[in-house]
Amino acid sequence: MLADVIADIESMKYQGANEIAIAALKLLKETKLKDFEKVSKQLEKTRPTAVVLHNCMEALRKDKSVKNIDKLLNQLKTARKKIGEKGSKLIKNNFKIMTHCHSGDALEVIKDAAKTKKIEIYATETEPKHQGIMTAKELHALGINVTVIEDPAAAYFMKDMDCVIVGTDAMRKEGVVNKIGTYDLAILAKKMKKPFYVAGNTLKLDNRKKFEIEERPAKEVYSDLHALKGIKVRNPAFDVTPWDLVTRVITEKGIMTPGNVRKMI
Repeated sequence: MLADVIADIESMKYQGANEIAIAALKLLKETKLKDFEKVSKQLEKTRPTAVVLHNCMEALRKDKSVKNIDKLLNQLKTARKKIGEKGSKLIKNNFKIMTHCHSGDALEVIKDAAKTKKIEIYATETEPKHQGIMTAKELHALGINVTVIEDPAAAYFMKDMDCVIVGTDAMRKEGVVNKIGTYDLAILAKKMKKPFYVAGNTLKLDNRKKFEIEERPAKEVYSDLHALKGIKVRNPAFDVTPWDLVTRVITEKGIMTPGNVRKMI
């Protein structure tokens, strides 16, 4: 059972920091926290950059109980709903919004806004795993107007956007950790004077001393590695966007300035 969950997390069957943590918490609940220390350490190694899993494991180290697992699962569920409700207030009718990757928190803002407003979404394809296609399909199924663009086309379309909304895997003192390419979008948004919003719950606050940007398999970038014999391929999964490029952070506790979030960290 543990091996299956680890394999699913590593293969990105579970995408997003919250979803990874939820899968791990459900496993621990099913096993009634058997061999917790050993299992938790193995789980944390699966995706080292995202911090929600780590923070949940730290909470369980203080209170190893199924009741606490349920509390954490409920916290993640209710936080997303609150993020949607609070974040949608930033969205006005007829807004054009660019988003990146497949973030449950960012999508919740978009979905909540779409209940009462007409909006249009531009979703970056998000190389190399194409998570932006998942975003587009999910929003299209809800009747929301979506356009998919190549990652390098973001600069071409940014001038027409009203804002950018992305999720986050971790929020650290040095900046917002999110899917590779987020930093690029933030620079473009700043250059073209477009608001850049980050959506994420407070379990994504990260004060770990040891921090690692995960590098994914090279074959995700180019499947025929034999054709690139002797050529190095790098595939970092995340980048760090400095706080001075972020307009506001949407959390379950409210819409915050980057300065307020840094104080919480």
